[in-house]
Formats: sequence, structure tokens, C-alpha cells
Amino acid sequence: MGIVIRLDRVMADRKVSLNELAQNVGITNANMSNLKTGKAKAIRFSTLERICKILKCQPGDILEYVDDEADKLL
Repeated sequence: MGIVIRLDRVMADRKVSLNELAQNVGITNANMSNLKTGKAKAIRFSTLERICKILKCQPGDILEYVDDEADKLL
């Protein structure tokens, strides 16, 4: 699985809509949706920084590493 995006959780906790976050970050709704659903292949540090600033969170609140190999060993 690798990197898992938890943006939807943080947005829900902060009661911030996709449209509101996209507008404040300065990216399109489609790009924000791709980030939120985990369909994005990359994120710019500047975009991550703006998301964290708006949501008042740390990158680790949004991004999580899941080790696929650990699941296979169990």
C-alpha cells in the first residue's frame, strides 16, 4: 500500500470542505479531490505546506506509511 492519504479525516475533524480547502490552497477542486482520495501520485511540498497551514496540522497527520511486507509476515 505504501503511503496512505488521511486528508479526508483531517478535513472532517476541522469541518473544512473540499471546495473551501482547494480555494484557500490555490489548487483546483479536481486536484484536491485526487489528493483527498489518494489518487494523486505526488504532492508538492509547497502545496503540502499550505494544506498544513490552513488545517493547522502536521504532514504526518495527512500522510501515513503502511508497510505491505509487515502484513505478509503475519
